[in-house]
Amino acid sequence: MSTSSAQSSFPLGPFRPYERNPILRPRGNSWESANLYNPAAIVVDDQVLLLYRAHAEDVVSHIGLARSDDGHTFVREESPIMSPEHDYESKGCEDPRVTRIGGTYYLTYTGYDGHTAQLCLAISTDLHNWTKFGPILPAGYDTFAPLSGEQGRTWSKAGVIAPEPIDGRYYLYFGEGAIFYATSTDLITWSPCPNDAPIHRPTPGTWDEGLVEIGAPPVTTDDGLMIFLSNGACRGDGGGVDYRCGQFAIARSEPDAVIASMTKPWLRPQTYEERHGLVSNVTFVEGLVWFRDRWLAYYGQSDTTLAVAEYVPGRDSYRA
Repeated sequence: MSTSSAQSSFPLGPFRPYERNPILRPRGNSWESANLYNPAAIVVDDQVLLLYRAHAEDVVSHIGLARSDDGHTFVREESPIMSPEHDYESKGCEDPRVTRIGGTYYLTYTGYDGHTAQLCLAISTDLHNWTKFGPILPAGYDTFAPLSGEQGRTWSKAGVIAPEPIDGRYYLYFGEGAIFYATSTDLITWSPCPNDAPIHRPTPGTWDEGLVEIGAPPVTTDDGLMIFLSNGACRGDGGGVDYRCGQFAIARSEPDAVIASMTKPWLRPQTYEERHGLVSNVTFVEGLVWFRDRWLAYYGQSDTTLAVAEYVPGRDSYRA
């Protein structure tokens, strides 16, 4: 089922963390022995599939695949489905997001070479054999530039592709620091908005005052809104980072402008796993699916384990 045909309204939720989290942990002495987190999610043949980031002690990330019949208990494939091959991703293929359009899966991920992070694209028809197109934004595009005031660096992360075209163009929403958009007619070549004109920025004095970042691909509502799960960060106690999850909405009739955003996070670090890890005090969402009778949001816990939160329409509602 397409998420656009499921029950949805803004804000989406409330979500409850699954009582048996984490649902996936690092294991053995393999490529995923040290840390496992930040998954893309999609439903295929009545199973939830997670495309997750993991690495060993070398901190070079690969992308793995896990399947579940119930959305909670996952069986992992032994080998990663994507690994670094090129100079621009030599230190990791990181933080995937996935959208299926027709019979093709469009995977955005971060290619990291140890110094520069760049938003990259790969496509597949079977989730195992991938054609990589490399970085899709121009050199010198820096999603932190509107916040720092500095220019000249290349840095981009976090991209989600809306599954349905608007007026003949597909939209990609992306960014770490601030959030931007790009358009395409072929889903391969993308034209970004000006680097000095983000559509969403951090809010001073709040839980996302440090940065905002795209989370999961959008859900389309009956009234024409696209709902995005997102991530925000601020400095926590003692100067450490604190990542929480929010939401914002864009109207399909005006796809280059945010018209609403949550003023409070719907998920924040609370459990031991969310307060302790490779990067402590992090809940970081990248996957969202409608599965059977509920929404399932998948997120990383302190860059070390993987968890899920659920929202069952009709069970709970946000208070006005």
